[in-house]
Amino acid sequence: MTDVLRDNASRGLRGRVEERLGRGNRTPLGLWFWEIDRVLLLLAFLLIAIGLVAVAAASPASAIRYSDGEKTFPAMYYFWRQAMWVTVSIPFMLGTSMLSTTAARRIALVGTLVLIVALMALPFVGAEVNGARRWIGLGFTQFQPSEFLKPLFIVTTAWLLSLRAKDPELPLVIITGGLTALVGGLLMLQPDFGQTVVFGAVWMVMLMIAGTSPKAIGALIGSAVAGIVAAYFFYGTARTRIDAFLFPDPDKAMTDHYQTDMAHATITGGGITGTGPGGGIVKFKLPEAHTDYIFSVVGEEFGLMACAAIALVFLAIVVRVFVKLLDEEDAFRLLAASGLAVQLGIQALINMAVNTGIAPSKGMTLPFISYGGSSMIALSIGFGLLLAFTRRNPYLKRSPYSVARSKQ
Repeated sequence: MTDVLRDNASRGLRGRVEERLGRGNRTPLGLWFWEIDRVLLLLAFLLIAIGLVAVAAASPASAIRYSDGEKTFPAMYYFWRQAMWVTVSIPFMLGTSMLSTTAARRIALVGTLVLIVALMALPFVGAEVNGARRWIGLGFTQFQPSEFLKPLFIVTTAWLLSLRAKDPELPLVIITGGLTALVGGLLMLQPDFGQTVVFGAVWMVMLMIAGTSPKAIGALIGSAVAGIVAAYFFYGTARTRIDAFLFPDPDKAMTDHYQTDMAHATITGGGITGTGPGGGIVKFKLPEAHTDYIFSVVGEEFGLMACAAIALVFLAIVVRVFVKLLDEEDAFRLLAASGLAVQLGIQALINMAVNTGIAPSKGMTLPFISYGGSSMIALSIGFGLLLAFTRRNPYLKRSPYSVARSKQ
């Protein structure tokens, strides 16, 4: 009798779910549920869950490092704050993923303009942290305009490049290049060389996807190399970090390359399988263990296999997006979604390269895993836009082969 009641209850619950989210449901929520790429959404939630575990592992080390005589942080201080930011961020992701293409474009255009103005104001109103003015203080927290600008800039650039279909004579490379140069120049003033590299790299990848001529791409690559060389000679922040990475001075080990050395020692400290949760020791010597170098903490406590698994999740997201876009016919959606996926992949790649000692320190967070309110909310908005641009009607056959076969 109990089994019968349980089966009836189960069928009743399943029936109610099917009634509310069935394919015949034409409500906005029902349409969203069937159009959203649930695999991408699941991968994002997986990264967020991994991030909470990673921040919990890094929180004691950062709490000790940033405690002083006036204020002492509890061991799990950063974990609980990150849990709060995750709770705030997920509704942003889901809400943004429900936007129509037109609404997403309009919000991105307005947001890009507002955030560029905010970047211009940073030298005057920004809060200085570790010698950089990248944040605007909001009392209980800090707001980093560049984090929010990244996804909106990509959508704006995608819209501009998609105008080529209407007028091939538009100088879109010059227009989008000028916008990228403006953002890059404002970022260099903070200074934030790492974010400048991300903006420039994503812009060039989007140009390739948009079908820009190989000659123009080659010229841009040459210009990028020349820009890096110029940055080395005329931009002190870049020169200092490159010198510390390529030409380490043993007498300045505690200042020039202490972070990268400790990151390497931490990430390899746990071997293949790690020391186990809470078993890390080297992490207590690692600066920014909960933000820039959280990948190293994962390596120490959960092993290099866990680091490889995280890298594979990021790779799976990028590959999933590009496979999904193979039959996309809308140039704007194609460029926006691919640009957002590339931005996520490049940022993750840079962070992992720094943690493994392949690249110099750049102050780049690991998406969805590093601690940070601005970063978490901005990434959630960006991923929500990615989900919005990859939404598909499950009944719509997009490939020419499918269309031709349906007409037979």
